[in-house]
Amino acid sequence: MLFNSIEFVLFFPIVLILYWGIFNRVSLNFRNLFLLSASYLFYGWWDYRFLGLIVLSSTGDFLFGKYIFQAKTQQLRRLLLIISLCINLSVLFFFKYYGFFATQLTDLFQQMGYTVHQTTLKIILPVGISFYTFQSLSYTIDIYRRHLEPTKDPVAFFAFISFFPQLVAGPIERAKHLLPQFNSLKKFDYSRASNGFRQLLWGFFTKIAVADSIAPITDSIFANYETLGAGTLVLGAVFFSIQIFGDFAGYSNIAIGTASILGFDLMRNFNMPYFSRNIREFWFRWHISLSTWFRDYVYIPLGGNRCSKTRNSINIMATFLISGLWHGPNWTFIVWGLMHGMLYLVTNPFSTKYSSDKLSLKQWPSITGTFFLVCAAFVFFRADNIHQALSFFGRIFSFKGGGDLLELTTITKIVPALFFSIVLFVVEWNQSEKKHGMDIANFQPVIRHSIYYLLIFVILFSFQTDRIFIYFQF
Repeated sequence: MLFNSIEFVLFFPIVLILYWGIFNRVSLNFRNLFLLSASYLFYGWWDYRFLGLIVLSSTGDFLFGKYIFQAKTQQLRRLLLIISLCINLSVLFFFKYYGFFATQLTDLFQQMGYTVHQTTLKIILPVGISFYTFQSLSYTIDIYRRHLEPTKDPVAFFAFISFFPQLVAGPIERAKHLLPQFNSLKKFDYSRASNGFRQLLWGFFTKIAVADSIAPITDSIFANYETLGAGTLVLGAVFFSIQIFGDFAGYSNIAIGTASILGFDLMRNFNMPYFSRNIREFWFRWHISLSTWFRDYVYIPLGGNRCSKTRNSINIMATFLISGLWHGPNWTFIVWGLMHGMLYLVTNPFSTKYSSDKLSLKQWPSITGTFFLVCAAFVFFRADNIHQALSFFGRIFSFKGGGDLLELTTITKIVPALFFSIVLFVVEWNQSEKKHGMDIANFQPVIRHSIYYLLIFVILFSFQTDRIFIYFQF
């Protein structure tokens, strides 16, 4: 089920009515069972057959967490953790990477002169498998590290893994933060709920009005890049960067807002990443739940910065490489990850270590430079293959002329995309000290409600039924 669908518009109010009207008056176990059922319905609406994967992952890690904690020896604890990791990662590999690696191996053998007949399976990628797999993995790893004790409540644990607001595209929550929230019976909090509705509304605006209005333009530019001029291609790279931010940050805001209305607190996933003053800061602000996951479970175990400079550089590159591969079975994602790793290493020695998140107009040169570096890397993220990305850059740096944007689309589509993008950046800048763009509880009621109605009108006016969230493919 998509957030930007009629089904969700009907589903969520029903869940709210039942949750706050009926199930919050019964036992805690029944309330969690209701949330679990609602989450399975939410996910199963896409394809009920893949509910078995979530059940398998939840069951396995619930049991492994218990056995790892009870193990008498370090060797047994390590063995159980390895088995848990192998099961989870094997399922993830099969559904997400089998086709890619099978094709690459077949091509390699053919280049060596061997004829290999590849058996191709039509494997459908389960929505959100990378997200809930990583969330489940962090549970057993934290228990192994003695950072967490296993829960004895299977219903609460299953609800934690499948919590529908953040099930298919994050934020990737840690058990020590989200799981305890299923162990307390909540009371309706008007201020929390109203703030949740505002954040949800801002998420819909950034997804529908910003990202979806830009999407047809970037699709046309990348599909026709061979006939376009350098200026149009640069605009396409910038537009896609804005699109993916509006799309993914929009999802995260909807997820956090939805959870807040239900009385749950989810971690912030984006913190104005395009106002970063260097690449290092960008990764503190972009997809925070994933970047901190890789920091804690990949970078630090590799040795982090507690080693020589050479080894630290290897650790950084390895982390970015795995991060790129996490995004999908395509060489473009791997190159994107490696590009960020190299940009991180090259720019970090010259980066100012900002002790405060306070932004200033004096910092615009470093902000603009970082933004265009990120945009350049996103060309690989968006391209279908390496050849397309390199050709895209080739036309830019050869300064070749060609068609312009108006040959691909109309001014009536360009103007809303530009206008809503400007609104997004202006609001993000002015709200830099707030948790989200619509954190306006201190505004006068007349102004606040006028903003609500204006955003609702814009969202309805811009609504498109065929625009799924980009990160669903991951």
